[in-house]
Amino acid sequence: GPDRRKAGGGLAVKESGGEDRAGARLAAAAARREKRVWVAVERKGASGGSDADDQAAVGGGYAGGDEAGGSVEGEEQLEPDDGDGRRLGEELEDSLLIAGDQECHDSDGGQQSSENTMSQSNQSRRLQIRTHTGWMECRHDIGTFASSLLSIYESLKPSEEHMSKQSRLIDSLTKSVTKEWPNAQLHLYGSCANSFGTSHSDVDVCLEIEIGTGSEVELLLRLAEILRGDNFDSVEQAITSARVPIVRMLDAGSDFSCDICINNLLAVANTKLLKDYAQIDGRLLQLASIVKHWAKLRGVNETYRGTLSSYAYVLMCISFLQLREPKILPCLQAMEPTYTMVVDDTECAYFDEVHQLRDFGAENKETIAELLWAFFHYWAFQHDYRKDVISIRMGKIISKKEKNWTTRIGNDRHLICIEDPFETGHDLGRIVDRQTIRIIREEFERAAAMLQHDDDPCVTLFEPYNYEN
Repeated sequence: GPDRRKAGGGLAVKESGGEDRAGARLAAAAARREKRVWVAVERKGASGGSDADDQAAVGGGYAGGDEAGGSVEGEEQLEPDDGDGRRLGEELEDSLLIAGDQECHDSDGGQQSSENTMSQSNQSRRLQIRTHTGWMECRHDIGTFASSLLSIYESLKPSEEHMSKQSRLIDSLTKSVTKEWPNAQLHLYGSCANSFGTSHSDVDVCLEIEIGTGSEVELLLRLAEILRGDNFDSVEQAITSARVPIVRMLDAGSDFSCDICINNLLAVANTKLLKDYAQIDGRLLQLASIVKHWAKLRGVNETYRGTLSSYAYVLMCISFLQLREPKILPCLQAMEPTYTMVVDDTECAYFDEVHQLRDFGAENKETIAELLWAFFHYWAFQHDYRKDVISIRMGKIISKKEKNWTTRIGNDRHLICIEDPFETGHDLGRIVDRQTIRIIREEFERAAAMLQHDDDPCVTLFEPYNYEN
């Protein structure tokens, strides 16, 4: 596969003496890294890669442990000592704080997770990162980039024409389906329905139907026949080997790629949850859309290559805004539920009367530029990849030990842990391997550096990754 570029230098962190020691160490460590190579993710057996390698990839990685099907993790570090008695893995454990130092303890009393705090006055706000070597303040002109970032966000929003074509496609599909199954229902889910879509988003549809004595595969095969008979274009044979079996088609009228699955109602519930969060504070849509755009351009939004899904990035953004101080988003699942749906014994319940929460984050005055700066610095410098799990269900950081995600089991590695809000045993980061975790973290570091130092970060941040170099 094409070569991945090495991380382009570290962030300069000003100490009281004015020396950029942390940035120099990061740059030196990055320069020593061996060349990364993209490979398609393969399903490996027990011999496919060592747990010590997995742990080394997160700079200390797992806390260790022992369970059936798993193995005890090693204690290798991400990088060799850089000559100053410190390792890059230690640099990446540094805390991101906003004008303060506030720590919270989890229910076990053992893990400590630093949350973002912000000091506000009528005159100014000060964004800072605390590292082992001192404090780095956010560039003084970060606010000047807000308008450019908002322009990028506006350009990503789907047009009225796009939404109209999507609506016509769903109407056509509904007519075809209900002729065969009058009681069936079609639900849009995923980015085309959760408010985080773009004009390039595919259409994902869930067919809710009583299967009866037949099988899901038989239903999908019959669905494909029906759509072909109704002159839908490019209807592929049902893809039954996928984790979620689908019928895939291309609609010539709208040029949409459309995937149709059967009874994937957890995805429908997740879609509603994200859509409700998006209605609380507009900064979530802005931040998540820009982060997803960045991830696509930088090649770290490709699950088939072992990087993160768009859904995972949206959860990362929600969690980040739940942890701001003052908070920008609440934890809807911690509130008295007003919406409940049970799917295969899994209860999906949360407070969905979000019109009551429109002013929830009003006390926090951070702009999209400040939030984007803080988001990338959190994932480059604060998040403890060895111990932490982000959980929008809990509205806080929880521990890998609490989730029993301290060991690799089969092909599921827990190198960056993102809990699904309803299917709580599902780690959205499980597909990330020892190679791609390094690539993802290097891209977080690069983004943080661009936003802190570049003259025009709204251009350089979104430069497409060049796979040829």
